[in-house]
Amino acid sequence: MADDVSLQHRIKSLVDEEHQLRSALQSGEISADEEHSRLRGLEVELDQCWDLLRQRRAKREFGENPDEAQLRPERIVEGYTG
Repeated sequence: MADDVSLQHRIKSLVDEEHQLRSALQSGEISADEEHSRLRGLEVELDQCWDLLRQRRAKREFGENPDEAQLRPERIVEGYTG
């Protein structure tokens, strides 16, 4: 299980990679289809990391063990409606 700091580092890494993809598209290094395909995977992983970090914080806030937080599958984190 990842701790908060490693999750924050992973989130930053994913955001940096997202920015690199957008720059690569603008400079013509990759196609729009390739950018879209790769961004989709990044966005899912980013949503999962944010969800896990929020779970850990909530558990800590309510006196529970944050290490019991679980990475949720794509169908759950991408299915949130607000």
